[in-house]
Amino acid sequence: MCGIFAYLNYLVEKDRRYIVDTLLAGLSRLEYRGYDSAGIAIDGDADNTSNIYREVGKVNALRKKINEDKAIDFTKTFVSHTSMAHVRWATHGQPSERNSHPHRSDPKNEFLVVHNGIITNYKELRTVLEKKGYVFESDTDTECIAKLAKYLYDSQKGSKALTFTALTKAVIKELEGAFAMILKSSQFPNEIIATRRGSPLLIGVKTAKKLKVDFVDVEFGMAEAQNADKLAEESENLLTPADPTHPKIHRSQSRAFLSEDGMPQPIEYFLASDPSAIVEHTKRVLYLEDDDIAHIDEGELHIHRLRRDDGISAIRSIQTLEMEIAEIMKGSFDHFMQKEIYEQPESVVNTMRGRVNFDNHTVNLGGLKAYLSTIRRCRRIVFVACGTSFHSCIATRAIFEELTEIPVSVELASDFLDRRTPIFRDDVCVFVSQSGETADTILALRYCTERGALCLGVTNTVGSSISRETHCGVHLNAGPEIGVASTKAYTSQFIALVMIALQLSEDRISMSDRRKNIIDELHELPRYIKETLALDKELQILARDVLHKEKSLLIMGRGAQHATCLEGALKIKEISYMHSEGILAGELKHGPLALIDENMPVILIMTRDALYPKVQSALQQVTARKGAPIIICNTDDTGIGGENRTIRVPATADALQGIITVIPLQLLSYHLAVLNGVDVDFPRNLAKSVTVE
Repeated sequence: MCGIFAYLNYLVEKDRRYIVDTLLAGLSRLEYRGYDSAGIAIDGDADNTSNIYREVGKVNALRKKINEDKAIDFTKTFVSHTSMAHVRWATHGQPSERNSHPHRSDPKNEFLVVHNGIITNYKELRTVLEKKGYVFESDTDTECIAKLAKYLYDSQKGSKALTFTALTKAVIKELEGAFAMILKSSQFPNEIIATRRGSPLLIGVKTAKKLKVDFVDVEFGMAEAQNADKLAEESENLLTPADPTHPKIHRSQSRAFLSEDGMPQPIEYFLASDPSAIVEHTKRVLYLEDDDIAHIDEGELHIHRLRRDDGISAIRSIQTLEMEIAEIMKGSFDHFMQKEIYEQPESVVNTMRGRVNFDNHTVNLGGLKAYLSTIRRCRRIVFVACGTSFHSCIATRAIFEELTEIPVSVELASDFLDRRTPIFRDDVCVFVSQSGETADTILALRYCTERGALCLGVTNTVGSSISRETHCGVHLNAGPEIGVASTKAYTSQFIALVMIALQLSEDRISMSDRRKNIIDELHELPRYIKETLALDKELQILARDVLHKEKSLLIMGRGAQHATCLEGALKIKEISYMHSEGILAGELKHGPLALIDENMPVILIMTRDALYPKVQSALQQVTARKGAPIIICNTDDTGIGGENRTIRVPATADALQGIITVIPLQLLSYHLAVLNGVDVDFPRNLAKSVTVE
């Protein structure tokens, strides 16, 4: 939802114009996450000072405000510099300049913070700090972090051993909720702290020379080993080995960031909540784990833990981003959503590449290999997801049950947690999320992990929380999706889940013909998608002439097409702001039929499958009430009369037909949004990655 970006250079001379442009470019890459205001903090002209710029609206409005500031000297150069930036999606307090990040501890900007997530105990902290005399300037939960840091620093002032890391630990121990945050302070010049719990944060590293090692050690001082809950100043940093023959090492220098002669080297760091903001600068990144505290000082990155013996790995690997900068650019398209709809012939191939052997009709998902026998023995499969990901689970539930004969349930993550759903050790829980950072889905994952269930992740983001915390899983490989409305991720999730069902059922001889038919149709899928995309002009005319002026729309289908109805209705709602509702055609006579008359626009999905006669019955019920439905049907269907307006799509296996039928609805929602003059890629009130409950 919110977006964090920070930049730090050490022994690399940069002028202020470059620093500001880098921050604003980083924020622009995070725009797709959804936001209502933006801000940056940079070093001032005088030593140990900071300048803050904040503005409501788009990043361009912030850029204009900064450029109009006559007092700022863009030519001033810095050999070392720390800066931070943020795009805010309002949770506490309305969108306004005073509620925008960065937030400060006092008028002197002694401590500055940018923060993603929600601090659930902020009211209690605020009350205590106000009683201590601290004056709050905003309505946000974030401001209490900066004020708390100032209070704890002042209470320990004079202690020589007080470090920025020790102070941050003391702050975090007072916080409840989810957060990813970056702190800078005039008391600790040219230092920056990054820490997270429940919200994503990664660090990009850029150097002229190759790093000595491809990992960073997690550091534990001797005093921390003795008592992890004490502030560092109490330890006096005394590092007396308990056993001289086997001394415990305290690493005062980070191995990765030293040159061959052991001296610090020129280096730049890019910190962000999303890799898309970093990829244009460097592809070497390090993902922080929950309760990691990353401290950058004098060009070195040190990683500390809030608590010592918590079972988390003692190293953080420096990974290579697979993302390309061209993937997060619009190219010749008007909007990211339009580009991503048209990328689907390639994205579905990327999801299947190296996994489906079309010659011998086999599926091999490497991420599941070690767990296949366990999954086949389970007593039920529980899908847990939100929004579009939830719809992909509904779309594939039937083929899972048919091929595996294992009971399947599909749960909305928020409701799953509210009900405290019973989960057992012989359950398999599948967590589906495009970003891999959906807060409700992550909480449901941890709930199931605590109860001993096998947890499987399906996500589009390598290194995300879900991909790291599940036992096994499948990456979609669909490429970055920037538009808030998910399109290509939905079709790739659909295929990934079908592939899981196909692999789980490979030992069932009775299903071999069915499996072969589905795999053959998977091979033809890119061609079918291209044929469907060729209907774009026709759909544009339909949106303009028939649906544009309407206030409401019903989308009906049955069986495997029910999920398509729900997904199509969601797309139209979130992008064009038209009320739309996906209805199971079998429920028509149980209430929704009362809405049907000659003025109610209806789209009916009626493809050739086992339920075709039943959907025909629904069509007759609608037309008998003077309804004039637009019918999505197969190109070879001659049974639909010319009096009906039709959208004809290629026929494929019933288990895959939903991938084809959803594309006309994606295109319709896009054209309706364009006709309504709304922001297609960043619809109001919505965010791409929902990282709060």
